[in-house]
Amino acid sequence: MPAHLHPVKVRFYELDPYGHLNHSVYVQLFETGRIELLDAVGLGLSDLDERGYRFVVTNIETAFVKSVEAGDSLTVETEVVETRRASSIWRQRILRGDDVMATQQVRAAITNSNGRPTRAPVELADALAPFTADSDT
Repeated sequence: MPAHLHPVKVRFYELDPYGHLNHSVYVQLFETGRIELLDAVGLGLSDLDERGYRFVVTNIETAFVKSVEAGDSLTVETEVVETRRASSIWRQRILRGDDVMATQQVRAAITNSNGRPTRAPVELADALAPFTADSDT
């Protein structure tokens, strides 16, 4: 499976009162994984914005599989499921070693700087191709 990998370490202030990673932090870690993938292909958020494009999250589905605790070393795994005319779908996992701790799928609209849906630039699909899942998965 082609995926971008981003390492993170859980910090104590990200914990809930029970000593587990707060559910809202998972969403932040997943977002960081997507941003790091875009940076890695030379299309960071500021690069896209300068070209007049933005990603706007329209749907998030997150599953919390196992608890994460302070000091855990994690990897955010990110791949693109598809890039359509004016949207994209991203699939992500947070791993601790080989253990899946959480999963997420995100749909993001591609808009212009005024927030109107717009056709994805060809360069976007080309840049994301190495991290795009096979249609069989």
